[in-house]
Amino acid sequence: MAEIKIDAKLFHERLSHFTAAWKADKRAGDALFNGASSILILMGRTDETLNFQKHNAIHFWLLGYEFPATLFLFTLDKLWVVTTAKKAKHLEPLKGGKIPLHILVRGKDVEQNEKLFLQINQHIKDAGNKVGVLPKDSTSGPFIDEWKASFAKNSKEIEEVDVSIAISSAALAVKDENELRAMRNASKACIALMNPFFVEEMSNVLDEDKKVKHSALSHRVDSKLDDSKFWTTVELPSHLKMPTDFDPTQLDWTHGPIIQSGGKFDLRISAQVDDEILHAGIIVASMGLRYKSYSSMIARTYLVDPNKSQESNYKFLLQVHNLIMKEIRDGTTARDIYNKAISLIRSKKPDLERHFLKSAGAGIGIETRDSTLVLNGKSSRILKDGMTLCITTGFNDIENPNAQHKKDKIYSLVLSDTVRVTSSEPVIFTGDAPSEIDATSFFFKDDEEPEPTPKKTKRDSTVGAVAAKNITKTKLRAERSTNANDGAEAKRREHQRELARKKQEEGLARFAEATGDSNGHVVKKFKRFTSYKTDNQIPSKVRDLAIVVDTKNSTIVLPIMGRPVPFHIQTIKNASKSDEGDFSYLRINFLSPGQGVGRKDDQPFEDASAHFVRSLTFRSTDGNRLQDIANQIGNMKKDAVKREQEKKEMEDVVEQDKLVEIRNRRPAVIDNVFIRPAMDGKRVPGKVEIHQNGLRYQSPLNLNHRVDILFSNVKHLFFQPCQHELIVIIHVHLKDPILIGKKKTKDVQFYREATDIQFDETGNRKRKYRYGDEEEFEAEQEERRRRAELDRQFKAFAEKIADAGKNENVDVDVPFRELGFNGVPFRSSVFCQPSTECLVQLTEPPFMVVTLEDIEIAHLERVQFGLKKL
Repeated sequence: MAEIKIDAKLFHERLSHFTAAWKADKRAGDALFNGASSILILMGRTDETLNFQKHNAIHFWLLGYEFPATLFLFTLDKLWVVTTAKKAKHLEPLKGGKIPLHILVRGKDVEQNEKLFLQINQHIKDAGNKVGVLPKDSTSGPFIDEWKASFAKNSKEIEEVDVSIAISSAALAVKDENELRAMRNASKACIALMNPFFVEEMSNVLDEDKKVKHSALSHRVDSKLDDSKFWTTVELPSHLKMPTDFDPTQLDWTHGPIIQSGGKFDLRISAQVDDEILHAGIIVASMGLRYKSYSSMIARTYLVDPNKSQESNYKFLLQVHNLIMKEIRDGTTARDIYNKAISLIRSKKPDLERHFLKSAGAGIGIETRDSTLVLNGKSSRILKDGMTLCITTGFNDIENPNAQHKKDKIYSLVLSDTVRVTSSEPVIFTGDAPSEIDATSFFFKDDEEPEPTPKKTKRDSTVGAVAAKNITKTKLRAERSTNANDGAEAKRREHQRELARKKQEEGLARFAEATGDSNGHVVKKFKRFTSYKTDNQIPSKVRDLAIVVDTKNSTIVLPIMGRPVPFHIQTIKNASKSDEGDFSYLRINFLSPGQGVGRKDDQPFEDASAHFVRSLTFRSTDGNRLQDIANQIGNMKKDAVKREQEKKEMEDVVEQDKLVEIRNRRPAVIDNVFIRPAMDGKRVPGKVEIHQNGLRYQSPLNLNHRVDILFSNVKHLFFQPCQHELIVIIHVHLKDPILIGKKKTKDVQFYREATDIQFDETGNRKRKYRYGDEEEFEAEQEERRRRAELDRQFKAFAEKIADAGKNENVDVDVPFRELGFNGVPFRSSVFCQPSTECLVQLTEPPFMVVTLEDIEIAHLERVQFGLKKL
């Protein structure tokens, strides 16, 4: 008790405020205090298991501490306290205020203690014939027993009246700024433990399909209360940290944390956590914290793979919760708020009325639940500015008509928030913990449906090894009848003319705005090059009137007629050094019209008719110096040409928008896939995820090694099965190229190898006894099954990609292998296959994707293979 320090100023302010409200009620007709002329507050033995009651709350409200085995007797002008000597020492400094304080010290002498109680009885009688008590508060101990015996013996004529509502209204319900600050800190602590901590722990358990008990998960949350590092680093959903003056040592539990799932729900404040395994369905989490004696509570419902009925009921719960919040303001009667919620339920979903909780919340502060300030259909309490409430909206034991598991047949929904009453809309202290359905719904199940088994088609007996229609009766085409085909040939020619006309119009429209000459050649534009914008940028070495190679600015400064003249590297064709006698010569050739032959002669000039300097020659006795200058100019020219080529190559590379990741559920994923073009580093399989506006390939080696593809940049999406191939492929052809590492590409491919490494267990020995070899047959069967499963997985994932990108017209295309042919699109012979929209080759890089709409002319050539006799 040595560390106890009571704020005397605050004690007298609150005591005066309480007696002033009491006197005002006396003048108004004793409606609130029920005519009590004195008020008795008894505190017995401290019980850690019980929540704070009004007698505890009065102690904390006046003193900031709880004094066990202590009696308070309030009258309109005095305060008597009966307590022990140790506690009396801390109360002595409180004397001398506006309202006199009398302290009666108890000891071990029973007779002396009885005399003290006789004095209190006499003061009660002197004040009047009614004493206010708290009949619903429970307190016990020898001190209480002694007082009850003394009061029953000496004050039989005194009437006990209930002043619970008066204590709540005049002292506890309306909070000052210090009390509200403590409640805000308690609320922020509740938010931090609920979201992000509990939500992340719950998500990990469900995502990894672990078997974790409610009590174990509750213990994880409980352990964070004493983790000082957690409170300094935790980030709230509003992206803010805890206040700088926040002291985690002042935190304590009022109840919880309570985790409930699996069809067994208790939405009362007295609920206890059980040892059942966390069930992936409806999960209710609630907790209450006390900071500097002031409480805050929060409860959230999380929906894991909910059905439509559960989502609809949760949305309606939010609607009811928001209605209650809008009705909370200064001057509103408690029962009116509850009745409006009931009216909304009756009008929208009357079947949920019997499941609605019997109250919509209660007062909260030092008491966890103020039983005199309950928001139910009977309460006549009027809300006042400064009151704090715990609003609890819930439906209990709802039947689930579409339950997939026996534990999902019954579920409950609840939301709890701590709020402050104002003259307009309430301030929601716990509002930063999201309760919207998008933030509280989690989806872990795949949406795949089993594909129906394809029916076996009956073989047509008329089709043999060679189709009958391919056998003609005549050898020469000229001898065949063409009368039947004359009409079709005329239609074909007419269709070809129509296509040619259409392509001509499209070409004219496409090239109308192009920059070029009458022959269709692109006309190059003249480029200006700047060496130095100001004199300060010119190197100081030019004062020596020597040749200076300025690599930084891509410039050569030449001394001409006593002046340094800069020439940009783009104006120089080349430089060479030669020796004649004792002198060495450096010749620098410049670009000028009519100088080159062939494709290099198309260099544009601003005025081709102007006079140009073709070359400059410098003489020196230092041959090494001139050779070094020539080499520097040559290297600079090579670097300039290389930069121009790289710039030209990267002109069509676009910078994509940012990928919008899915946060509230696990994205669709396919693991163990490789990417082509390959990323830098070791070749290891990664995973492909489907997000809101695109795909992401993530390498397991480094989180920064990833490739994002937006649906808006996807031109074609292909799925190629592993039939007759070694890999199964999902191929993405892009509208605009992107960079993967330092490689520019318009094709990104995800694949998985379809075959395992085969080895011979016989060691190349002849098999003596087994000729049918069932093992090889089983291995072949297993490989066929594995290939079919790979095709199913990749096809389903490709369809998910198409479904996610349907707003960008992304659709899955599958090549027709039976229509494929061998061709040489690049340098090697590959197997080309047509699809619905393209002609593709996706197996070997470089890939070929030709859109059929882009083809203007198709030339068909007949080739006949045969053996030439020698």
